[in-house]
Amino acid sequence: MTKNIMIVGVGGQGTLLTSRILGGITLDAGYDVKLSEVHGMAQRGGSVVTFVRYGEKVAEPIVEEGQADVLIAFEKLEALRYSHFLKKDGVLVVNEQRIEPITVVTGAAQYPDNIVEGLEREHTVYKMDAMEEAKRLGNSKVFNIIVLGMAARHMDFSKEAWLEVIEKTVPPKTIEINQKAFLAGYGA
Repeated sequence: MTKNIMIVGVGGQGTLLTSRILGGITLDAGYDVKLSEVHGMAQRGGSVVTFVRYGEKVAEPIVEEGQADVLIAFEKLEALRYSHFLKKDGVLVVNEQRIEPITVVTGAAQYPDNIVEGLEREHTVYKMDAMEEAKRLGNSKVFNIIVLGMAARHMDFSKEAWLEVIEKTVPPKTIEINQKAFLAGYGA
Protein backbone atom coordinates (compact mmCIF):
# COMPACT_ATOMS: atom_id res chain seq x y z
CA MET A 1 0.00 0.00 0.00
CA THR A 2 1.38 3.42 -0.97
CA LYS A 3 1.47 6.27 1.56
CA ASN A 4 1.17 9.83 0.35
CA ILE A 5 2.63 12.76 2.25
CA MET A 6 2.52 16.41 1.21
CA ILE A 7 4.61 19.21 2.67
CA VAL A 8 3.45 22.75 1.88
CA GLY A 9 4.82 26.11 2.87
CA VAL A 10 6.37 29.31 1.70
CA GLY A 11 9.85 29.66 0.21
CA GLY A 12 12.51 29.57 2.91
CA GLN A 13 10.52 27.56 5.45
CA GLY A 14 12.47 24.33 5.09
CA THR A 15 10.10 22.22 3.02
CA LEU A 16 12.97 20.78 1.00
CA LEU A 17 14.99 19.74 4.06
CA THR A 18 11.86 18.21 5.54
CA SER A 19 11.24 16.22 2.35
CA ARG A 20 14.84 14.97 2.40
CA ILE A 21 14.34 13.73 5.97
CA LEU A 22 11.09 12.02 4.98
CA GLY A 23 12.75 10.49 1.94
CA GLY A 24 15.62 9.29 4.11
CA ILE A 25 13.46 7.60 6.71
CA THR A 26 11.37 5.81 4.09
CA LEU A 27 14.48 4.59 2.24
CA ASP A 28 16.04 3.40 5.51
CA ALA A 29 12.86 1.41 6.16
CA GLY A 30 13.27 -0.34 2.79
CA TYR A 31 10.46 1.35 0.86
CA ASP A 32 10.43 2.47 -2.73
CA VAL A 33 10.26 6.29 -2.53
CA LYS A 34 9.39 9.01 -5.00
CA LEU A 35 9.83 12.72 -4.27
CA SER A 36 8.61 15.66 -6.29
CA GLU A 37 9.14 19.33 -5.52
CA VAL A 38 7.22 22.27 -6.95
CA HIS A 39 8.97 25.54 -6.17
CA GLY A 40 6.84 28.15 -7.94
CA MET A 41 7.98 31.60 -6.85
CA ALA A 42 9.67 30.17 -3.75
CA GLN A 43 12.52 32.67 -3.77
CA ARG A 44 9.98 35.47 -3.64
CA GLY A 45 7.95 34.02 -0.77
CA GLY A 46 5.66 31.92 -2.96
CA SER A 47 4.28 28.45 -2.37
CA VAL A 48 6.50 25.41 -2.16
CA VAL A 49 4.91 21.97 -2.40
CA THR A 50 6.70 18.67 -1.93
CA PHE A 51 5.18 15.25 -2.53
CA VAL A 52 6.62 12.18 -0.81
CA ARG A 53 5.17 8.83 -1.85
CA TYR A 54 6.43 5.55 -0.45
CA GLY A 55 5.42 1.91 -0.50
CA GLU A 56 6.46 -1.47 -1.84
CA LYS A 57 6.49 -0.13 -5.43
CA VAL A 58 5.71 3.50 -6.29
CA ALA A 59 5.14 4.37 -9.93
CA GLU A 60 4.96 8.17 -9.85
CA PRO A 61 5.85 11.00 -7.46
CA ILE A 62 2.74 13.18 -7.66
CA VAL A 63 0.00 12.96 -5.02
CA GLU A 64 -3.42 13.45 -6.58
CA GLU A 65 -6.26 15.43 -5.03
CA GLY A 66 -8.03 13.49 -2.28
CA GLN A 67 -5.13 11.05 -1.82
CA ALA A 68 -2.79 12.53 0.83
CA ASP A 69 -2.56 10.54 4.06
CA VAL A 70 -0.74 13.38 5.83
CA LEU A 71 -0.54 17.05 4.85
CA ILE A 72 2.18 18.98 6.68
CA ALA A 73 1.62 22.73 6.42
CA PHE A 74 4.24 25.23 7.62
CA GLU A 75 1.82 28.14 7.18
CA LYS A 76 -1.95 28.16 7.71
CA LEU A 77 -2.99 29.76 4.39
CA GLU A 78 -0.95 27.07 2.61
CA ALA A 79 -2.87 24.47 4.66
CA LEU A 80 -6.13 25.92 3.34
CA ARG A 81 -4.80 26.16 -0.22
CA TYR A 82 -3.87 22.45 -0.36
CA SER A 83 -6.40 20.84 2.02
CA HIS A 84 -8.35 19.35 -0.92
CA PHE A 85 -5.44 16.94 -1.41
CA LEU A 86 -6.26 15.16 1.89
CA LYS A 87 -8.04 11.82 2.01
CA LYS A 88 -11.28 11.71 3.97
CA ASP A 89 -9.40 10.07 6.86
CA GLY A 90 -6.18 12.01 6.29
CA VAL A 91 -4.39 14.09 8.90
CA LEU A 92 -3.53 17.78 8.59
CA VAL A 93 -0.62 19.05 10.71
CA VAL A 94 -0.53 22.86 10.75
CA ASN A 95 1.95 25.41 12.00
CA GLU A 96 -0.24 28.37 12.94
CA GLN A 97 2.17 30.90 11.49
CA ARG A 98 0.76 33.66 9.26
CA ILE A 99 2.84 34.80 6.31
CA GLU A 100 1.01 37.25 4.09
CA PRO A 101 1.38 36.64 0.34
CA ILE A 102 2.25 39.57 -1.91
CA THR A 103 -1.41 39.98 -2.93
CA VAL A 104 -2.32 40.66 0.72
CA VAL A 105 0.72 42.89 1.31
CA THR A 106 -0.21 45.05 -1.70
CA GLY A 107 -3.88 45.23 -0.70
CA ALA A 108 -5.16 43.25 -3.70
CA ALA A 109 -6.54 40.51 -1.44
CA GLN A 110 -7.36 39.86 2.21
CA TYR A 111 -5.88 37.17 4.41
CA PRO A 112 -8.79 34.89 5.43
CA ASP A 113 -9.92 34.78 9.06
CA ASN A 114 -10.35 31.59 11.08
CA ILE A 115 -8.51 29.35 8.64
CA VAL A 116 -7.66 26.60 11.11
CA GLU A 117 -11.13 26.59 12.64
CA GLY A 118 -12.63 26.13 9.17
CA LEU A 119 -10.23 23.29 8.38
CA GLU A 120 -11.12 21.59 11.68
CA ARG A 121 -14.76 21.35 10.55
CA GLU A 122 -13.76 19.14 7.60
CA HIS A 123 -10.50 17.43 8.61
CA THR A 124 -8.57 15.94 11.49
CA VAL A 125 -6.24 18.82 12.35
CA TYR A 126 -3.27 18.96 14.70
CA LYS A 127 -2.01 22.49 15.20
CA MET A 128 0.69 24.31 17.06
CA ASP A 129 2.67 27.53 17.02
CA ALA A 130 5.96 25.89 16.07
CA MET A 131 7.71 29.24 15.59
CA GLU A 132 7.14 30.15 19.24
CA GLU A 133 8.38 26.73 20.33
CA ALA A 134 11.47 27.10 18.11
CA LYS A 135 12.21 30.49 19.69
CA ARG A 136 11.95 28.87 23.14
CA LEU A 137 14.54 26.33 21.98
CA GLY A 138 16.77 29.21 20.91
CA ASN A 139 16.68 28.79 17.12
CA SER A 140 13.70 29.93 15.04
CA LYS A 141 15.05 28.08 11.98
CA VAL A 142 14.08 24.67 13.41
CA PHE A 143 10.32 25.29 13.50
CA ASN A 144 9.89 23.01 10.45
CA ILE A 145 11.47 20.10 12.35
CA ILE A 146 9.06 20.75 15.24
CA VAL A 147 6.14 20.45 12.81
CA LEU A 148 7.70 17.30 11.35
CA GLY A 149 7.92 15.88 14.87
CA MET A 150 4.21 16.40 15.36
CA ALA A 151 3.46 14.83 11.97
CA ALA A 152 5.77 11.86 12.70
CA ARG A 153 3.30 10.60 15.29
CA HIS A 154 0.93 9.90 12.38
CA MET A 155 3.42 7.85 10.36
CA ASP A 156 4.80 4.34 10.68
CA PHE A 157 8.33 4.98 11.93
CA SER A 158 9.84 4.88 15.41
CA LYS A 159 11.03 7.98 17.21
CA GLU A 160 14.54 6.52 17.22
CA ALA A 161 14.49 6.03 13.43
CA TRP A 162 13.49 9.67 12.97
CA LEU A 163 16.32 10.86 15.22
CA GLU A 164 18.83 8.74 13.27
CA VAL A 165 17.77 10.10 9.88
CA ILE A 166 17.85 13.67 11.20
CA GLU A 167 21.42 13.05 12.35
CA LYS A 168 22.35 11.79 8.86
CA THR A 169 20.56 14.59 6.99
CA VAL A 170 21.15 17.93 8.73
CA PRO A 171 24.52 19.70 8.92
CA PRO A 172 26.66 18.24 11.75
CA LYS A 173 26.69 21.43 13.85
CA THR A 174 22.86 21.50 13.87
CA ILE A 175 22.16 17.85 14.79
CA GLU A 176 21.50 18.51 18.48
CA ILE A 177 19.10 21.44 17.99
CA ASN A 178 17.24 19.64 15.20
CA GLN A 179 16.80 16.52 17.34
CA LYS A 180 15.55 18.67 20.25
CA ALA A 181 13.14 20.37 17.86
CA PHE A 182 11.87 17.04 16.56
CA LEU A 183 11.28 15.77 20.12
CA ALA A 184 9.45 18.99 21.03
CA GLY A 185 7.01 18.42 18.16
CA TYR A 186 6.78 14.69 18.77
CA GLY A 187 5.78 15.29 22.38
CA ALA A 188 3.28 18.06 21.59
